[in-house]
Amino acid sequence: MNDATMPSTHATRAVKDLPTAKVWAFAVGQFGWALLSGIISNWLVYFYQPDQETIDQGQTVFVPQGLVVLGVVTVVGGITAFARFFDAFVDPAVASLSDRCKSKAGRRIPFLKFAALPLAVVTVLVFWSPVNGTSWVNAAFLFVTVIGYYIALTFYCTPYNALIAELGHDSKQQLNISTAISFTWVFGTAIAYVAPVIWGAMTPGLDRVTAIRVTFTIMAAVAFVCMLVPVFAIDEKEYVKSQPTSESTLASLKETFRDGEFRKFVGSDVVYWVAITTFQTGLPFFVTSLLKLPETTSTVYFVLMTAVSVLFYLPVNMFANRVGKKRLLLGAFVLFTIAFAFAGMLGSGLLGAIPPMVQGLILSVVGAIPMAAFGILPQAIVANIADASSKTTGQDRQGMFYAARTFAMKMGQSVAMLLFTGVSTIGMASGTGYRIAAICAAVLCGIGGVVFAFYNEKKVLGVLEG
Repeated sequence: MNDATMPSTHATRAVKDLPTAKVWAFAVGQFGWALLSGIISNWLVYFYQPDQETIDQGQTVFVPQGLVVLGVVTVVGGITAFARFFDAFVDPAVASLSDRCKSKAGRRIPFLKFAALPLAVVTVLVFWSPVNGTSWVNAAFLFVTVIGYYIALTFYCTPYNALIAELGHDSKQQLNISTAISFTWVFGTAIAYVAPVIWGAMTPGLDRVTAIRVTFTIMAAVAFVCMLVPVFAIDEKEYVKSQPTSESTLASLKETFRDGEFRKFVGSDVVYWVAITTFQTGLPFFVTSLLKLPETTSTVYFVLMTAVSVLFYLPVNMFANRVGKKRLLLGAFVLFTIAFAFAGMLGSGLLGAIPPMVQGLILSVVGAIPMAAFGILPQAIVANIADASSKTTGQDRQGMFYAARTFAMKMGQSVAMLLFTGVSTIGMASGTGYRIAAICAAVLCGIGGVVFAFYNEKKVLGVLEG
């Protein structure tokens, strides 16, 4: 009998269920890397491809802004898209290393300990261009640091996400862990959105660029400490019952994608990430260019969106156990599609009767509900699929499942960066490109929902309960 079909023996070793206090200690790590991720996803393009409003406020243009590659892909868009594309292929390698790790501290925790500091440092370096002006040297520096950021993020996040399936010993526990980390994820991302308020408070004494860099440095220091909390709070061997796999990277990746239900999920996930990344990248521009409101208003909207979303976390958790994760996530696809389409109409004659501030408030509230569902359910669904696969194949390749999902996410983000940075240059004075980006996000989100409708949740849960 070969290793791929040998029944798993890890169930013979009894392990403890993760106490609630340690669930939250684990979730603190998510706050840390979510804060760093929020800095990059929300402010990188805003910093390096500024609109006229931010230039007038003192923002330096660090990299050439001209269009390249058939007049579609900007310098910033090309760099960020390539970095995500390149890193997507690092994910399976890191997942395989983690799945096969035989450290006495466990398969995942050593990676978290190793990656925390490089991830925090390189996040800050992304915004520290060496030349104080427009230069291709800055573009090259950005290229290197962004790639470094995504590689460091992979070394932390892939093992971290695998622990969701391993620390949770059944579907309910996995959902509870996913709910906890969703709270810390949204708060970490929310703190990243508060950045304009912080650097705005510093600008009387510092120039705009220095204030931004100091803000991100402070945030990265906080994130670093938070990312180490799971490392010192959780003894992986005490709570995890899985064993190192015997598969090579390619064999593990191949077996992961042979899972039909996972292919359906990840297919919808790719399209979703194109949509949501396009929307998130565009949100600061929607506020300043379409609604003609101060940049700090984007912080107000995101805090509101976060607060409303958090109110729905517990209901999502409860209803997921009653009606199923699939139904809730399909509803979230529909609501996000509506929200993205509404974003494309911000500041236009179609909404002329609604004050600009109110338009943003409506968008925040409508987007908050699906944000809660997507913050919790996808991670729990992957955990279900990974555990079902473990039961049928005898290989604990949880890391590879999450790496494959991350691969899909980064491919989607790569496409989104090319899409947004390309179309946003269309009619910049009127904001036409930003509207096109929002409508594209709406269409893609609708397509993602259609693909996800084919996912067979009953089949996966049947394996887990059998």
